Formats: sequence, structure tokens, C-alpha cells
Amino acid sequence: MTAFSFLFIAIVAEVFASSMLKRTEGFTRIWPSLGVVVGYGSAFYCLALTLKVIPIGTAYAIWAGLGTALTAIVGVVLYKEIFNRKKVMGILCIIMGVVVLNLAGGH
Repeated sequence: MTAFSFLFIAIVAEVFASSMLKRTEGFTRIWPSLGVVVGYGSAFYCLALTLKVIPIGTAYAIWAGLGTALTAIVGVVLYKEIFNRKKVMGILCIIMGVVVLNLAGGH
């Protein structure tokens, strides 16, 4: 598997864990709580594998940026949160920031 494959898995696992946080009801529900622990554990494990190849600044920018954008989308789709122009602009700024960091080099 490539480093970017591990990074993709890390992003998906982090988004899953973050979206499960709301369902834990303060960690009083066992299955969503277990999902949070497994999701974040998997995310950090795969991110650590990614960092063997990809510089930390690049990997973290992609992981955090895309994770944040995808988590916002999950909030809209699963939790019926409001998706307005400000949220769209924020997500676009995150994505642009990741692109600019990658264009700046370092990998």
C-alpha cells in the first residue's frame, strides 16, 4: 500500500470517529463510543505509517484539511446541519489552503 493510501484511510477513519462523537451522548452509549476509539486509533496508526514517507507538514495539512471538510459535509448529510454560503466558503478556503501548501513543496 502507498503512503497516500494510508493517508486516505486515516482521513476516513478520523471522519468516522468525529461523526460518532455526537452519537456517544457524552460517552454513555457503548457502541458509538467504541466507534470513536477504534476510528481515532486507526486514524493515528495510518497517519503514523504515512509519516514514514510524506513530510509531516504535507500529511497533516491534507489530513486536517480534508478531514475538516468531510466532517462538515457529514454534519450536513447525517445530522441535518445547515449548509450555507459561509460554510461553503470555509470549506473552499480549507481546500485551497491544502492545495497551496502542497504547491509550496516539501515532499
